[in-house]
Amino acid sequence: MPLTIENLTPVIGAEVSGIDLNTISADQAAILRELLAERGVLVIRDQNLDHEAHKRVGSLFGTGTLHRHPLATASGSADPEVLTVKATAKSAHAAGEGWHTDVSCDPAPISTSLLYMHQMPESGGGDTVFASMTEAFALLSEPVRALIAQLSAVHDGSLPWREAYGRHPEAGAEFNRSVHPMVIAHPDTGKPLLWVNRGFTTRIAGVSKLESRALLEMLFQHIESTPRLQCRVRWDARTLVIWDNIATQHHAVWDYFPYTRHAERVSAVGGLLKAA
Repeated sequence: MPLTIENLTPVIGAEVSGIDLNTISADQAAILRELLAERGVLVIRDQNLDHEAHKRVGSLFGTGTLHRHPLATASGSADPEVLTVKATAKSAHAAGEGWHTDVSCDPAPISTSLLYMHQMPESGGGDTVFASMTEAFALLSEPVRALIAQLSAVHDGSLPWREAYGRHPEAGAEFNRSVHPMVIAHPDTGKPLLWVNRGFTTRIAGVSKLESRALLEMLFQHIESTPRLQCRVRWDARTLVIWDNIATQHHAVWDYFPYTRHAERVSAVGGLLKAA
């Protein structure tokens, strides 16, 4: 049965059907990797994935090595390669409720994230909004593109986890902090893309605090307030969404309190980022 592909918007996202990820072939995996590089976000519904199947699919992307999140154990997961993402009536916050790129603070950030939905809120809601960083860079004016292409920014894991959520890594560990170019080349397509996000980027290196704050805030608002960059994914239970974590960022909408939304995330490690 051939794959069926339907774009979510002209710019970003596609829904894929006609595939069982438990029996995915090498040819199908190659198609998904190529499609992901082109569309940034893939929505695949009606899948039955246990942890091992979820991890097998994750290992098809990036370097093939799965990411071990520093808060995996604290999230309630018994497997360091599977991150629990759950909000209930007792939650003070929901993971990912602000715009971010997953752990951009890592020296070699996650290339691909795969979130599998177990339970959706009975009230509805719980969508995720994604934005294309390739399109975000392309829509900036030429003078601004030229300016930020010369700059690098600090990404600090303590910004969302310790300062916003009051979460701490396990004893003897520390959150990563890295400096990355603000404009990078996509590792597969070579296209230039914007690499800053409100969740982890704390400042621009080599400029004043005032200049850094003003420029970053302009870029954050550009990403968050330009619908042309974005697609909105509606979830069902047993849906897997795969996103290119280098070329996109996302915002999990927490509009369903006090109901429960429960998912699990597996991510593939990527390589070092290169300036465009």
